[in-house]
Amino acid sequence: MPVETNPVDKQVMSYLRDMVLKELGIVLDEGKDYLIESRLGPIARRESLGGLDGLATAIRTGRSPELKRSVLDAMTTNETTFLRDVTPFEVLETSVLPKLIEARRASRKLRIWYAASSYGQEPYSVSMILNDQFPELAGWQVDQLGTDICRNALERAKAGRYSQLEINRGLPARLLVKHFKKEGPDWQLSDSIRKMVKFEELNLIQRWPPMGTFDIIFIRNVLIYFDIETKRQIFGRIHDMLAPDGYMFLGSAESTLNIDDRFVRSENGKGGCFRLAKAAKAAA
Repeated sequence: MPVETNPVDKQVMSYLRDMVLKELGIVLDEGKDYLIESRLGPIARRESLGGLDGLATAIRTGRSPELKRSVLDAMTTNETTFLRDVTPFEVLETSVLPKLIEARRASRKLRIWYAASSYGQEPYSVSMILNDQFPELAGWQVDQLGTDICRNALERAKAGRYSQLEINRGLPARLLVKHFKKEGPDWQLSDSIRKMVKFEELNLIQRWPPMGTFDIIFIRNVLIYFDIETKRQIFGRIHDMLAPDGYMFLGSAESTLNIDDRFVRSENGKGGCFRLAKAAKAAA
């Protein structure tokens, strides 16, 4: 049931939309008020705050930092699946990784960052590819970092435990049999794959800690929630963190077009794969 549109409710919704924009960079217009109500209403009821007005008051007064944290976690979208969209992982396996492995044979080091790792399906999908298809990496230093703003998502990612529904969404049977075991109603990822990824909290619109240079950066299906200026700032930071011959993967609906011309589509434009323009030009 929609929130009554009296002046108080409008002020509450405006405050919550502004908070989400400021803290998360997520743009919500008035047409998305139903999203705020559906996600935050249960929190208000659980905390006996009398609705969204009471929730907003509690946040304003700083009554509980953990309450605000719960609200922000609830407003993040953690929609993800194993091998999501398939093509990016095919491009990674057949083109990107072979090129980078050849280029890194001297250093025997490879670094991958998943900027919105959610519940871990994306980094674990790549980890299974690395483990199964590239045995030569066994003696390499392969660092994988998954970051997300949602603490609940990070805890679930670290646990590597998934429901039957999550398993059914994209995970091939051969990978299920090889890397998971049934525990009650859920499936537990093997320790060997789970330990390949380190997970940390990171808010993409705030200051980033020093993280070094990455050979591959996955920042898929998160930029669609940000405004143009925020996207421009994030691309600028990624530009400085991506190895000169590195690769960036965006979601299928995302692009750098008219935002940052220092990136160009790579690998025949498939899989949302991008390179630095100067590197692509040098390789042409």
